[in-house]
Formats: sequence, C-alpha cells, structure tokens
Amino acid sequence: MTENDTRGRLAPPTGPGAEPGHTGGTGTRSNLTTARSSTRLRGADGPRALRATGAVDALALVVMLGAAVVGFGPAWGSTAYLLPALGGLVLGLGVAWLGAWRRWGTVTVTAVAMVAYLVLGGPFALPGTTVAGVLPTLETFRGLLLGAITGWKEIVTSVPPLQSFPELAVVPFLLLFLTALVAGTIAWRVRAGQWALLPVVVAFVGVVLLGTLVPAFPLAQGLVLVVVGLLWGSWRATEARLGERQVLTAASVVATRRLRWHRARGGAAMLALGAVAAVVLVPVVTPDTERMVLREQIVPPLDLHEYVSPLASFRKYAKEMTDDELFTVDGLPAGARVRLATLDTYNGVVYDVSSGGGSGVFTRAGDQIATVAQGTPTDLTVTIGDYRGVWLPDVGALAGVRYTGERGEALSTTTYYNSETGTGVVTAGLRPGDTFRLDAIVAPTPSAEDLESSHILDAELPKPRNVPDSVGGKAAQFMAEETDPLVQLKNLETGLEASGIFSSGLETQLPSRPGHSAERIDTLLAADEMIGDDEQFAVALALMAQSAGIPARVVMGFYPDPEAWEAGTPFVVTGADVHAWVEVPFAGYGWVPIDAIPEEDNKIEPEPKSDQVPKPPVLEDPEPPEEPADAEAGTVDDEEKKDDAESSAFDWGRAALVAVAVTVPLLVLALPLLLVLLLKSRRRKRRRSADRPVDRISGGWREVLDAATDLGAPVPAGATRREGAGTLAEAFPVAAAPTVTLARSADATVFGTGDPSPQQVDAFWSEVESVLMGMRSTRPRGQRFRAAVSLRSLRGARPAWVPSWVPALRRSARPSVRTVTRPPTGSGPKPGES
Repeated sequence: MTENDTRGRLAPPTGPGAEPGHTGGTGTRSNLTTARSSTRLRGADGPRALRATGAVDALALVVMLGAAVVGFGPAWGSTAYLLPALGGLVLGLGVAWLGAWRRWGTVTVTAVAMVAYLVLGGPFALPGTTVAGVLPTLETFRGLLLGAITGWKEIVTSVPPLQSFPELAVVPFLLLFLTALVAGTIAWRVRAGQWALLPVVVAFVGVVLLGTLVPAFPLAQGLVLVVVGLLWGSWRATEARLGERQVLTAASVVATRRLRWHRARGGAAMLALGAVAAVVLVPVVTPDTERMVLREQIVPPLDLHEYVSPLASFRKYAKEMTDDELFTVDGLPAGARVRLATLDTYNGVVYDVSSGGGSGVFTRAGDQIATVAQGTPTDLTVTIGDYRGVWLPDVGALAGVRYTGERGEALSTTTYYNSETGTGVVTAGLRPGDTFRLDAIVAPTPSAEDLESSHILDAELPKPRNVPDSVGGKAAQFMAEETDPLVQLKNLETGLEASGIFSSGLETQLPSRPGHSAERIDTLLAADEMIGDDEQFAVALALMAQSAGIPARVVMGFYPDPEAWEAGTPFVVTGADVHAWVEVPFAGYGWVPIDAIPEEDNKIEPEPKSDQVPKPPVLEDPEPPEEPADAEAGTVDDEEKKDDAESSAFDWGRAALVAVAVTVPLLVLALPLLLVLLLKSRRRKRRRSADRPVDRISGGWREVLDAATDLGAPVPAGATRREGAGTLAEAFPVAAAPTVTLARSADATVFGTGDPSPQQVDAFWSEVESVLMGMRSTRPRGQRFRAAVSLRSLRGARPAWVPSWVPALRRSARPSVRTVTRPPTGSGPKPGES
C-alpha cells in the first residue's frame, strides 16, 4: 500500500450526512484516532526491554543496586570489590535484557546465565586466574564453582579487610549477578514490575549480612533505596493499573500524562521532605546499637581440639631444646614478647586454647587484618629454624601476616587469627625454612606505677574445672585480709615469688616434675618448698587469681634475656628463652603481662604452724571421657506416594532438558573424583583377593597405612609394622590400641608358619575396617572427604626431595538450578505483559 493510498483511505468524509468522528457509512472511529491507536498498539506489542520505558527500568535498577554495592567497602578495605560487584550487576542485567528481547523461556535463560557466569566471571571476579585477564582457565572454572558453594562461608569467617583474599571476589560478583538477573527479568517481563524491588532489597540485606559492624554510607544508601524505589515502583504500579493497551482519545492521553506528571512531582516533593527529615532526625532518634552481621554470629569451623596445648610441651623446650635455634625474629622492639598461644580454659589436666564467648573466635587471616589496637606499628620478619607446630609466633596485635617462599600459598590459606587473644594458628603447620612478615601493633608495657593508678577490669573467661582445693586455701593465705583486687593480685604474685624455688629439672637444678595438671598444682602448693618453673607458677597464679574473682589467663611464649640480647639485633629464639606468664586486664592498658617467677636459689623461711594450710587429699588425674560409640546410620523409609493426576500433567521433556543441562557439567567436574574413588576401590579389592593368603594380610596393613597417608599422618618409609603402629597411635589416639593389636597380628601371621585360613583373613580385614573407622572418626567431615579423594596414597612413597604437603582436592561445586513453572502451551500473555 502506497503513502497516497493510505492518505486516501484516511481522508475525512465530505458531503451531507457525514457525522463528526466517523467515516462515511462505515461505522468506524475517526481516522486520526484510529491511526494513533494503531500506532500505540504496534509499539506496545514490542518487548518492553526495547522501549524507552525499559531504559527507565534499567536506570532505576542500576542506581538502586549500585547503592547496595557500596556496602562492601568497609569489609573489603579498598575499592577492589567494585570490579566484581559492578561486573556482576551489568552481566546480570545483560542476560535479563537478552531474555526479555528474545522472549526466551526459563530453561534457556538459566542455561545462558550459567554459561555467562562461567565464561565471563573470570575477568570480573578472578582475573588473576585468566589468560591475559580475559580467557578463562581450568583454575578459573574451579574457583567460580567452588566460590559459589564455599565462598559464602569463607567471607564471613575471614578477618577483614577481605582484599587479602582475592578468591572471595566471587561472592559480590555472584550476589549482584543473581539479584540483577532476577530484578531485570521481573521489570522487563512482568506487568507488575514493581515486584523487582524484592531482589533489590535482597541485595541490600545480603551486603549488610556479609559486611562488618562498621557501615559504609547507611543514610545515603537508605535514601537512594527509598526515594528511587518508591518513585519507580509507584510509576510501574500506575502503568499496570492504567494499562498500555487501552485505546484512548487524544484528550484522555493528555489528561493521563498530566496526571502522571503531577503524581511524580508531588511524590518527589514528599520524598525530598522525607530525606531532609531523615538527615536531621535519624542521628538524633536512632539508638546507638550495633547492626547484626553474620561474621559476628557464626563461629568459624576451626576445631581446636585437634591441636595439643603448647603448654604441654613447655618442659621439652626448657630441658631438651635448650640450645636449639627455634626461629629468628628480626625487628623485635625492646621489652616486647613473642606470643605462641594464649590459654584461657582449664579442665584439671591441661590449660588450653578456647574459642567463642569472651575468648574471641579464630577467623581466616591475610596480609591485612582489621584491628583497633593502639601502639606503635612495627614490621617484623620471622624465619623458622628447628620449630615445628601449628601455633604462629607473633608479637603484639597483628595487622597482617605475609608468607614468602615456596610454601607461602599453602600457609596463607590455612592461617587463622584470634584478635581477642592475639593467638594465631597455621593448620598446615610451620616447619624449618618457612619465613613470614608480621605487621604488628606493639603497645609499651605499663610500669608498676601506671598499674597502681588503674584498676582491674571484668572479663568473660571460661570457668576453670577440677581445680584442687589447695588453690583457694593458698590464695586466701597469700591475700590475707585484703579486699582490693589490685592488692590481692600483688600479694599473690609476691607470695609465689617468695615461697617458691625455680627449677626446670636441669642437671644443675633441684628435681622438678613437669606438667600442670590438678595433681601437679596441688603438690606444688601443698609442699613446704614449692619447686617448679614458669609452667607451674603461671598456672598456679592464674587459678588463684580466678578463685579470688580476678580474670586471668596464661600465655606461653618467648622473650630474650635483657643481659644477653641487644635491642635492634635479631632475636634468635632458643628453648632456653621459653616462658609462661599471666595476663590480667587493666583499664587503659588492656591485658597486661604479670610474672611470678621465684629465684633458683631462693631461701625459704619455714611457715609458722598456725599459718600453715592443711594439705588436702591428692587428686587423681581425671580419666578422659570415653569416646561415644558411632551412631548407627538409620534407614529412611520411602513414604512418598505418586499422584497420577500430577504425573500426567508433568512436562517430562522440559525436565529431561534441565537434567541434561545440569547433569552433564557436573559429571564432567566429578569425573576426576570418581576416577580416584574407583582406583582406590580397585586397589582395595585386589589386596583383599590376592592369590596368597599372606599377601591378603599384608594388603590389609597397607590399606591402613594408605588411609593414614591420605588423612595427613603418613608413616615413615622403612618403618616396621610395630613402629608404624606407634606412629599411628600418636596421630590417632582413639584407634591406638586396635592399631597396635592389628600390627602384632599381621607380624604373627606373615612371619609365622603356614598360611592363614580364610576365616583368619576375614577376621583380620574386619579388624582393618574397625581401625579405619576409628582413624577417620578423629578427623572433621571435610578432611575425611578430602582424604577419600586424595592422591597421596596412589602416588606411592614420597621421595625425600618432594615436599610433604600436597594440596588436597577440594569438593567440586554443585550449582543449583531452580525450575520455574511456565504457563500451559497456548496461553498467551495477559494485556500489558511481554
């Protein structure tokens, strides 16, 4: 049809009988109104994402989600979070726009979103793992998949600032990607588009929960969400009520536009007044309370029961490693002490490290650690010598720890720090040759005059258990009638120093037993001559102080002899420098070290008989509680019933498509793990079904050794079965007795006369199963999984030049797909929907 033809058809009728607004004799509306209505209908039929209203939706979502992104600032400590967060926002809106433009179904949008996350997530979230910052690698895919599963836990169990952990950038990227995808899809494809505010609110709440107690710009963020959200939401609600397909006259169109303008102007004025009122009144009426964040509510999964208290090895350092160079500290300030661990819980057997409550929690630590400690910033370098262990030597309050050397990555990813107690743990274990730098805040030690002008603070500490009666009696004797906590503490310190004799049991000293159990402390305090070293006297002072209501904890560490060490020179720490002291909280100074070390040649005056404390009965060391028997796994009966009506209406084709889209990538990712499990199963079957019965017995013992290797406690090559059993008994105390019995049984069978019977072989393998179960029960669930897929035992004996640490395979991520029910085929969109 040509333009002239169109004009001819739209020409108004002339002649008598023609009515205004109608064509001659046709009975239709005016040509002008029909043309306008037809134009509006053709425009409304196109996707909203391609219209100007769709651009307004995009702008509103970008502004609101951008305001939410700012909340990551305090937790990250830098602007490094902007690239992943804004990248996820743009990518999510991009996928939503494509889906709205092309009118893709739910399955297609989900598949495109997964591909976009894996392909484009690397440049935004993990650029360090890509090639040239763009092309993803296998490490990129692994980081994105694992981050989607474990990143949420790690981000709330890591010490801010989080810029020290680049792999955690996956979390803000994924959070903004998902919320932007959902919000954009709702805004561009649903008539009631104001529901897109829900994922925006989810993004705001998620950023707050994953952040810190320190907010970013809460007032500005709240105003942006309220002002933009209400204006945009009311506009979308008005559109949905009026309808975009309604055929209107020219006058009604003008009236509708005028109404929208007046509503927008009035809403903006009201919101502006609300914003001014919020700025003026909120700081006045809002209570000074802390907001709730997950990192303050969730205790990190660090099981301290796996590690022996360092105080149990005190006498080993003092007596057996006196001249061994444990490590070297370069940059140690004068008067500073090297802390190994803070011990604040006593059970009658050992003084140990605790976590939770007033003892603080252990969270992942990196090259930057948020701290409010006051003091002098100090850089120190620590080089490990003969020291081995998981406890991190540190000084003052840490503001960061950076590892160097070939084990730097393995150590940095397994470092946890408790800022409340100043204790660090490296689960990978420190060993000779490791080097790291400490950014520490070192506060000067207050003088006695400073403490006299202060007072002791209250502090929450675990209540000691199984404390001997002599502690309270001796404390009452030393404190006399004093009621001032500061004077009581001074009297306890003076009483121990004046009544004790220092001895670590060396050849030149008086005999002195090690340990600090209830029996040992009771013997120390009840004796006429209290003989011991820092270990016994520090524990005794802490227990006596707590019996008097004074909060006290024990610290084990090292500090130099001021007569043998010159400030400014490297401090070479030896076993002779080991010490234990007590810390008590003072107002204005925090936890202050208190020493109670008597002289080695102290001359003790006999106590008057009237002042002597009767000796209480000797307490036996409490027997450790028995390990609870493993609960037998129950069976769950399948009680689900099939509904024929629902089954007939179920879309099996779509379910199969979703299953294929999800299952195939997961199978590809899980294939290496399944291959490892298959190889181990085949190895086990081959050992148990060997041709010679003796080889079956030897294979059973090899199964135990391989399991120990995978669990991180390998037996040295060349060790006999009984030697190996001794090593395993130390690593797995719960299975100590069965392991020794199993080794003896294997030796008796292998070196005995004749072959074992099939019944003996079956019995031996039953014992193997029992030992393996006991060994695995001592490890957390995550470590048991890593051991199951570990390649250590499959690689055979480790040569001397290969490091003993090998990163274990981590759990493959399993992305979840949510199926959204589509309307039945043939049901078209409602008016106003696209």
